[in-house]
Amino acid sequence: MTMPIIETSRLLLREVTNEDASDMLRYLSDKDVVKHMGLEPFQSKEDALDEISWYHSIREDGTGIRWGITLKDAGKVIGSCGFLNRSTKNYRAEVGFELSKEYWGKGIAFEALEAVIKFGFNHYSFERIEALIEPANVPSQKLVEKQGFKREGLLRHYEYTCGKFDDLYMYSILKDDLDS
Repeated sequence: MTMPIIETSRLLLREVTNEDASDMLRYLSDKDVVKHMGLEPFQSKEDALDEISWYHSIREDGTGIRWGITLKDAGKVIGSCGFLNRSTKNYRAEVGFELSKEYWGKGIAFEALEAVIKFGFNHYSFERIEALIEPANVPSQKLVEKQGFKREGLLRHYEYTCGKFDDLYMYSILKDDLDS
């Protein structure tokens, strides 16, 4: 199965390959980028290659798909966006995203997330897309709220990452929310 490509006015969302490892290492080694992702900053190209391998594995086993975010005129991967924890039986998945700090505040994450959400509803027939966001990650909360997500509640000590338990807000958007 070939990886679908999503095109927006400024972006090309495409498969991430091993050749993109250096670009990914650049932003995933930034503590500000990964601090709300439940990851330690990447230390080596091997860390980035492991992440790329995970992207491929979730696509192969049908539990997710992750696109590399690239600017049309540049081609280098500056972030990623996609689905994980996909439940085909329940027509839902969780969406996740991250973006290199040098591109924050330019509407790129909004544009990528909007395209991925539409893709999920139109091509995977999702009824529900969820986003789990740490309470301290206010910019991501604002981003999903601008997309129409509703905060449903707080999941206390929902994940154990980086040596601690994390609370996460549960957000969701339903297919019908896009039509309203």
